[in-house]
Formats: sequence, C-alpha cells, structure tokens
Amino acid sequence: MDILIKILQFILSFSLLVIVHELGHFLFARLFGVRVEQFQLFFGRPWWSVTRGGTRYGIGWIPFGGYVKLAGMIDESMDTEQMKHDPQPDEFRAKPAWQRLLIMVGGVLMNVVLAFLIYVGMSWKWGDSYLATDDMRYGYVFSDQARGMGYRDGDRILSVNGEAYDDFRLLRMALLLDQQADIVVLRDGDTVRFRTPEASVLAMAEDPAFITPRYPFLIGQVVPGSGAEAAGLQVGDRLVGLDGEELRYFDQYIERFPELKGQEASLTVERDSAGVTLRRDVTVAVSPEGRIGAAVDMLAVTPVHTREYTLWQAIPAGWHRIGEEIANYWKQLKLVFQPETEAYKSLGGPIAIGNIFPERWSWPVFWEITALLSIILAVMNILPIPALDGGHVLFLLVEVITGRRPSDRFMTYAQIVGMALLFALMIYATSNDLQRLFFPNK
Repeated sequence: MDILIKILQFILSFSLLVIVHELGHFLFARLFGVRVEQFQLFFGRPWWSVTRGGTRYGIGWIPFGGYVKLAGMIDESMDTEQMKHDPQPDEFRAKPAWQRLLIMVGGVLMNVVLAFLIYVGMSWKWGDSYLATDDMRYGYVFSDQARGMGYRDGDRILSVNGEAYDDFRLLRMALLLDQQADIVVLRDGDTVRFRTPEASVLAMAEDPAFITPRYPFLIGQVVPGSGAEAAGLQVGDRLVGLDGEELRYFDQYIERFPELKGQEASLTVERDSAGVTLRRDVTVAVSPEGRIGAAVDMLAVTPVHTREYTLWQAIPAGWHRIGEEIANYWKQLKLVFQPETEAYKSLGGPIAIGNIFPERWSWPVFWEITALLSIILAVMNILPIPALDGGHVLFLLVEVITGRRPSDRFMTYAQIVGMALLFALMIYATSNDLQRLFFPNK
C-alpha cells in the first residue's frame, strides 16, 4: 500500500506539472492565433483522445512528459512535411519573432507561476515552520567529513560567505552548495574564520550527520523496562557526567555508550526540585545495543517556530521563496558540471523522483515537493539545449539580434542533436536509479 501511495502522488504531481507547462505554450499560441494541432499528456500513442476546436487532446501510454504540437514548427515530433509548403497565417513560423519567443517561454513561465501560487497558498494556510539558528546556542555537531573541512563540534556558525541565516534548513543548504566558502564561527568564545576546501557534494548530501544541532542531554522520555527507568531517571533530568568525566551533550553520550555495551555506567545527574538543582550519581545498565533507554528532549532546546501569514503577507513570502529555491537549484545545477564535486552522481530519473514522495499522504509535503519539481522543470527547460524550450529561445534570440532565421534544415539537425543529448541524459539518470535500487551500498 505504501508504494501505491508513492506512485499515486508521483503521477498526480507530474501530471499537474506537465499540463501546466504545456498549457503555457498552448495559451500563448492561441493568444497569437497559432493553430495547435495536438495537446497530449504523456508520450506514446494516445489511449484516450478527443478533438475540440481543431486541437486533438489526448493521454499517452508512457507516463512521462507531454507536448503541444504547433502548426508550422519543427519540434520533437520531427514532423517536417508541412514545412515543405508555403507558410500559412495560423502557423508558428509565420508569426513575428517576439510572439514565437513568448510562446516558447510560456511553459517555463507557467511552471514558475504554479510554484509561486503553491508557496503563497502554503504560507497562507500552514505558515512557514522552521528551526531558528538563534536557538542553537550549544552549536552544532559535525560528521568526520565536516570536521575534515575545518568545523569543530560546538561551533556556532555566524555566516557563510558573509551571509547570516536564521533558518537552519537554509544554513545547511548553503553549507552543502557553497563550495570553498568563507565560514565564520563562534568557537569557545572566540570568532574563528576559515575557508572550506572543495568537497564531494554527493557525500555531504548523503551524510545526514554532516551538521546537526547540538543538544544537552535533557531527558524527554524514559523507556519502560530500561536501565534508565531502573536507575530512577525521570523526564526533565539532565545528564552532566559519565564515570567522573564531565559530559553535557547528547552526542558525547551517543559516542561513549557503545563502549559500555552490556556493562554499567556511572552517570552524574542534575534534577531541578522546588527551585533547587540537585546533583547525584547513579548507576545505569547499558543494553547490549549500547543504549540506556532515555531519549533527549529536542523540542525543549530547539522548538519549531512557525511564521503566520495573512493572504496579503503570503504573496511577497511566496515570491521570496521562489527566488530562494531557483537560486539554490541553479547552484546545484552548476555543481553537476564540476566533476570534482561528484554532484553528477546524484542525477536521478523517474524512480528517484518518485522516491522523494513519502509513504504516507500529506498535503503539505505533497505541495512542497510539487512546487520544487515545478521550479526544477522550469530551470531545466530554459537551458539552451536544442529540443528544450531554452534551445528554441536561443535560436529566436539569435534571430532577433541578427535578423536572420535559422534554416529548417539546421533546426531539424538541432532537434536531432538535442533529442540525442536528452536521451543520453535520461539513460544515465535511469542507470543511477537502478544502481541505487539494486546496489545501494556502491
């Protein structure tokens, strides 16, 4: 059932994105009097179709992509027969360059508009939840890879390339995407500056412990039947020492408890009672798995904040979010073309996209992912690659500047080259999907 929910979310989201994108081309084409021969969701021979107003609407058998076929245009259908005849007034090629340009960017514009409307709606209905970096007063815990880049456990990050972040999600994104960044941290009361080396973005992104908030061991839950319960530990207690050594942070205990599997640990505990802090030593049994049965109260240290918006406040918030996400995705895309970052290994196809969706239905998560995919679709389509919208835009800009239109022969070969590149990219992305699916540890 879980996999079916994933598939349903993927199909619903992807169908919406494709329809909105193609609708952009369709609406501008109709606005300028261009005959639209076909509007199809998905590729392949249509299993359902209907003709209305001279346009054939249909749904194909291959659940990926879609297209709008415009009269008098060489596109991915490679239909050049009508190009052998004189241009007709309702054909794409008969329109001025500026109208053809708007028709081609229409899909990208609609994807940006869709993401904007989603962000506005989400901000208005659910607000914007985030972890505030100001709450991270104990600093952060870093993985071995991050420590090798210059970070130290307990660092409070003040700025990345001169920019301060109040949202932990944005801070983490900046650390992942800004290669060789200038970092300023507060370390043991002193301000420390260093520059990170160029690193594998893939390894950083796949390492959930690259950076995590640091917590004192404030107990938020005691597992029944555990060593913690037997020792009399309670919710609200603070662990401040182990075997006579002062340790105040949860990560320090997580690192040490596995060394005491199946043994007993001498813990120093603080408890607030009637306005007085009591301190005592207790002996706690450590399980064979290296646990004592007490969980840290994270929300007491780093609560989740929510910014609330009226409808009018949600509009600029949505616009700001659009700019933020486009900038971040553009950074990711540039890293793909830098082999040393290994970001190209993260490219994925339909399986990777489908796995983004959760196994349980959640409308906030669904719309969050759909908005992000809409931005990705917009950015990818505007790339100056033949067969993509950006390729057509590039040739139209050349025509506007030089006053000379590329020949039909040139456009045909450009489409062939562009399609070959896209198929090669799709094959590579799908091979990454299959490798992650069947050989996840490679």
